[in-house]
Amino acid sequence: MENKKKFETEAIRTQTERTQFLEHSTPMYVTSSFVFDDAEDMRASFSEEKDRNIYSRYSNPNTNEFIEKVCQMEGAEAGFAFASGMAAVFSTFAALLNSGDHVISARNIFGSTHSLFMNFLPKWNITSDYFEIDDLEAIDALVKPTTKFIYAESPTNPGVDILDLEALGKIAKKHNLLLIIDNCFATPYLQQPIKFGADLVIHSGTKLMDGQGRVLAGITVGSAELIDKVYRFSRITGPALSPFNAWVISKSLETLAVRVDRHCENALKLAEFLESHPKVNWVKYPFLQSHPMYEVAKKQMKAGGTIVAFEVKGGLDAGRKFFDGIKLLSLSANLGDSRSIVTHPASTTHSKLSTVEREAVNITDGTVRVSVGLEHIDDIISDIKQALA
Repeated sequence: MENKKKFETEAIRTQTERTQFLEHSTPMYVTSSFVFDDAEDMRASFSEEKDRNIYSRYSNPNTNEFIEKVCQMEGAEAGFAFASGMAAVFSTFAALLNSGDHVISARNIFGSTHSLFMNFLPKWNITSDYFEIDDLEAIDALVKPTTKFIYAESPTNPGVDILDLEALGKIAKKHNLLLIIDNCFATPYLQQPIKFGADLVIHSGTKLMDGQGRVLAGITVGSAELIDKVYRFSRITGPALSPFNAWVISKSLETLAVRVDRHCENALKLAEFLESHPKVNWVKYPFLQSHPMYEVAKKQMKAGGTIVAFEVKGGLDAGRKFFDGIKLLSLSANLGDSRSIVTHPASTTHSKLSTVEREAVNITDGTVRVSVGLEHIDDIISDIKQALA
């Protein structure tokens, strides 16, 4: 058996079959549909007797290549690519849940996912309960006969909290539940949740997978059996990733490892600077020894990731002054970009949460999320320093 190639090699050398032109880089297949040789070929293709591209809402060579790369990175059997990260989250939920089902989720999740649990899934009689990220033992008491899966992010958005994926995997297995992990902040380069017991892994490809703030994308990977359910729901409902965006991200994945290495190096240095700053109450970064889950982060992640969270002293007014003082970095709600981004979660990504809900997940008025980019670290720190001043 051929030895499995290293992560960086797989990211670069995974390619769909070359055309008759023997191109070195995969071309764009910007087409809505594909043609058939004859009536029997068409019939056999639609009845799934043949494994081939039919319509780009179902599959496309560019999306196939993107999926194959992420599957190899995550150690997954199959996947489906979506138009955005939230399309991946919703479609995965919708494919697996029925009316009357129940979901257990970590309380610390992205604001839009929280809205799904609170505002939309209940319309279809699907209920959910939250567990606190520092009390995994409480999950046992939340399990019901109708519970289908446990859902969590690690690291979390925006608080950069860490959940013990191995412990979650054991809990899910004990209760015969699925475990679904949003691995967006870590990327498969830093962390592979399937190794710790996850059944499905979700990514917003918009973030580090693209890495340059250009396109939207999402993907779910996992066991072939579960992905088949996701695929059959998604080919009918139409949230598929466009071939162009798939082509862009497939090329970006070739440099994921080197980019994330630099992101993480910069992020750790920024976190260390902020930790000693007199105008900062607290700093959270998984590879800071002060992080409450530092040892778990070291166990399941290769490095600490690209996101640093901290709280400016002085609350909302001080936070406004800080953001208004930023000159070099970008004020945006995105993350995982080559350009550093500062975000105020309470008024942007998590603004739909009530004050009580934000406080429950430690999002204060002074909380700042920094997506640390690829600029020189001295320039990143200089801009943060002058804004704090």
